[in-house]
Amino acid sequence: MHTNRLANEKSPYLLQHAHNPVDWYAWGPEAFEKARAENKPIFLSIGYSTCHWCHVMERESFENDQIAAVLNREYVAIKVDREERPDVDRIYMTFVQATTGGGGWPMSVWLTPALQPFFGGTYFPPENRWGHPGFGSVLTQVADAWRNDRDKVAESAADVVEQLKKHVAVAPAHSGAVAFDQATLESGFSVFRRTFDTRLGGFGGAPKFPRPSVFNFLLRYYARTRNQEALDMVLLTLREMAKGGMHDQLGGGFHRYAVDERWFVPHFEKMLYDQAQLAISYLEAFQITGDGQYAATARRIFDYVLRDMTDADGGFYSAEDADSATSPEHPDRKSEGAFYIWSRAEIQEALGQGTPVEASGEAPDEASGEAAEWFCYRYGVEADGNVEHDPHGEFTGRNILYQAHTEEQTAARFGRPLEAVSAALRLAEATQFQARTKRVRPHLDDKVLTSWNGLMISALAMGGAILVEPRYAEGARRAAEFIIARLYNAETGVLLRRYRQGDSAIPGFLDDYALFVQGLLDLYESQFDLRHLQLARRLTEKQRELFEDAENGGFFSSAAGDTSLVLRVKEDYDGAEPSGNSVAAMNLLRLARMANDAGFRESAEKAFAAFAPRLAHVPMAVPQMLAACEWVMAQPREIILAGEKDGADTLELLRTLRSHFVPSKVVLLVDSAEAQAVLAAWIPGIASMTRLHQRAAAYVCRNYTCQLPVSEADQLAKLIQ
Repeated sequence: MHTNRLANEKSPYLLQHAHNPVDWYAWGPEAFEKARAENKPIFLSIGYSTCHWCHVMERESFENDQIAAVLNREYVAIKVDREERPDVDRIYMTFVQATTGGGGWPMSVWLTPALQPFFGGTYFPPENRWGHPGFGSVLTQVADAWRNDRDKVAESAADVVEQLKKHVAVAPAHSGAVAFDQATLESGFSVFRRTFDTRLGGFGGAPKFPRPSVFNFLLRYYARTRNQEALDMVLLTLREMAKGGMHDQLGGGFHRYAVDERWFVPHFEKMLYDQAQLAISYLEAFQITGDGQYAATARRIFDYVLRDMTDADGGFYSAEDADSATSPEHPDRKSEGAFYIWSRAEIQEALGQGTPVEASGEAPDEASGEAAEWFCYRYGVEADGNVEHDPHGEFTGRNILYQAHTEEQTAARFGRPLEAVSAALRLAEATQFQARTKRVRPHLDDKVLTSWNGLMISALAMGGAILVEPRYAEGARRAAEFIIARLYNAETGVLLRRYRQGDSAIPGFLDDYALFVQGLLDLYESQFDLRHLQLARRLTEKQRELFEDAENGGFFSSAAGDTSLVLRVKEDYDGAEPSGNSVAAMNLLRLARMANDAGFRESAEKAFAAFAPRLAHVPMAVPQMLAACEWVMAQPREIILAGEKDGADTLELLRTLRSHFVPSKVVLLVDSAEAQAVLAAWIPGIASMTRLHQRAAAYVCRNYTCQLPVSEADQLAKLIQ
């Protein structure tokens, strides 16, 4: 078996390619020096381990001996895991999008030995088909162009880089201008209103991606304006997503996106960042409405992550693949969704076997044939399969589970009591889930990324507090301690990005600092460990040192000094993940209030000024930054509690706070002399804040001007509404 240099890497994606006949290099000096010494162009391939079309291109091209021979002869071939090196991915994705009008993974880019791009695309089939040029012929043509006209190619590539530098430059339009105002936020709302699918939820047509930063903005816009339409857009989308096949109806959690408009046929990979952000959206919907269906969906996400995506020491894994083996006997024969889809016969067989192992008591009669009928009706299972359009034949005769009918409709259809049907369905779901555990699981990308863990820490911290669930709270705490122990250097203040199998590596990017700080702030406001707040402040100071553009405002995605990067980009697009700049702006606003720090406030204001043209002209691109703008416009409050952390009176006040959706606030707890001393050093007024009549007290303030303290929950509720 052929083995290349990638066998020495830790990235699951790079290791997947370690036995290709391609002579792959990892991104680094060895590859760059070879390209310069031999004056060869670089073929750069970027993807990630759970990417379906990355697997396809590997099977078709990178395992092909003839194509590998061309790559090895004419190029220096480099593989990059985009999840480990988002800085490299961002630079060359900017090039591909600018030159082709689209982007995605696998990304294929041809570079000069100076690392400047001159040709690129995404997936290439091995031969010409589907309107795509064949990869083999592209390799040959590019090699010929380099051999015959390399000076012209290199000159063109240098020009491209200069144009890209201008394209990505971010600076205030003019000094003294207002970064945003009421009209900015109204414009943002109007854009999403115009693109909203009023029947099925979501924004735009198929394929439909969840984009929780849009929910974050709309819910905060609703909280300030009480515009019911903003809330209804979010709630409809969350309900329709939860009903669809994009939601794992048996195991919880969400797949990456739906290929259709009704959230039915998913692309089956599961990403940690989706779970974290969507859990928060469902939690906030529950806070606003009190409707248990949103809380239930959040719980299912958390249970999935804690069960299947958590390292034994507490960190969270990155993703699960879309593809999986169709049977244990043929582990190399994989298809998309094989782990999740069912024939009707498989369901009837599983449900005829009685109760799952953990069920107690005797199974009702409905746990066999009748329950199978109820289950199939509830989840849309049909004898010949329920996927009509299946161009690749992967779902033929199979069923994607989705909520075709409610439990009430199911009970009415079969003329049975709702309680009996609900109980039987719970049992059937557990039995079917147990049957699924016997299948070959999809590939697990078990690297731990600081940024994505930050998102999940936020979600679980909020889930533990809002749902009053200690398991979730503990999951958030353990993950934070995991990152602190393995990916943070207390002496230098530097975060690392990736941990896997005992190896911590790659200096952190803006996203790592911003999202982990956000996680620490949410963890502090849920559990009030002062260390987490103090670390959030230190990391934010380090973030400013490493990434801030002190002159023009905003933050670069990568630190200065890496000569392998032909661009330093200020990322602002809030897509599948929120941008580091949007999250950093929000963190700075919160910390400016919590620590009474004018420097943080100034950094936030300069960031808003830098991105003012985007806020004004392309609000759809920056919904998370719009959410930060909403925080400012809503006149945020400081809420200081004085009382014992676990005292019943303190917990009663916290339950009141957490049962209301009050996004524009910070919460501090004075529960000890130490906490009071630390917090009073930041906000002097805290020195005099004490309990009231031997009970925990809440001080509700704006700009540190406080109303009279209250100790009763109903009094606090009036002050925060």
